This record gives sequence, C-alpha cells and structure tokens, in this order.
Amino acid sequence: MIVLQNTVISDDIRDNSFVCNLEKCKGACCVEGDLGAPLEESELAILEESYEHIKPYMTGAGKLAVEEQGLYIKDFEGDYSTPTIENRECAYALYDDKGILKCAIEQAYYDGKISWKKPISCHLYPIRVTKYDDFEALNYDRWSICAAACNFGQDLGVRVYQFLKEPLIRKYGESWYNELTQLMEEEPEKV
Repeated sequence: MIVLQNTVISDDIRDNSFVCNLEKCKGACCVEGDLGAPLEESELAILEESYEHIKPYMTGAGKLAVEEQGLYIKDFEGDYSTPTIENRECAYALYDDKGILKCAIEQAYYDGKISWKKPISCHLYPIRVTKYDDFEALNYDRWSICAAACNFGQDLGVRVYQFLKEPLIRKYGESWYNELTQLMEEEPEKV
C-alpha cells in the first residue's frame, strides 16, 4: 500500500497492467453491475445543468429511464448513481455503429457542448475510490469483463496508474500525480 497525502493506494494499481480495449469488451462496464455509474454529490448539480446538452446524444430508452427515475438515483446505501435501462446499461450509454457502448455525456463533452467529461467514477475505472473520514482508498477493481484490457496493458507495458493519468490528475491534481509516479517508481514491483 502507498500512502500519499489523504489517499491510500493499493499496490495493485502499480503492479497490474491495464489499457481499455473497447474493440474486445464493447464497453461492457456500462452494462454489467448492480447499479449505474457512481456519482459524487458535487456532480449532481453539474448533471442537472448539463442535461439539456446531453439529452440529444441519448437513446430513446435512456431518455425514458431518466424521465421515470430522474437524472440520478439514490441507492440503498445513500449513494448516488446514474439510472439504468431495465437494470442493465447506464441511461447515458449509447451504441456506436460498431456496437460499442459510448457515453452520451462524453460525446457532448467532445462536441464542446459541456465542460464536464463524464462522472469521475467512470473516468477512473478500474480504480474505485472509497471515502473515509480522513482519507480516500484507491483500489483496483478486478473484473473478468476487463481481461482483454489487462492483456492489452501487459502487451503495451502500461500500468493501471499510467493508463489513468488524466482522470487521476482531474481528481487529485498534477502535483499529486507526479508524486504518485515518483512513489510508484521507487516501490519494488511484486511479481
């Protein structure tokens, strides 16, 4: 485990390889699971402000899910997440012409309609952040649907923390990431 400022980072984030391979998984992480994408409370207002710009990118089923459930839901633990379509894919997911799931929020961002790329939980995946009173724990979420991403990362020699440089900087800042990189390179790698 690596301790950096107010974060505790699992060694798995250093020791495992990962590069998303959408050609293989087709964006399965937007479909599989118990709930939609976790949302931070600070993202709720952003989603409310951005929704009219995101809506044109959504599928009919996604829009209907939002009409029925709201822009986000509060789960049984009091946490927020995106609504889902029939307890499957995220309401903000859409399929491209190759059958790969993409994000309507991210498409609106790429087209310059909004300044929010997507929920940080999605951007950080396969890292999951657990918040405690005095620190945040960053853990690598192993999931069989990401086997192709693990293999691709291994082939390219890219570790989880390297692949997630942009969202880690987005969440914790560039100086934090630079310090993380230094700590990761100092720590002995486990084989």
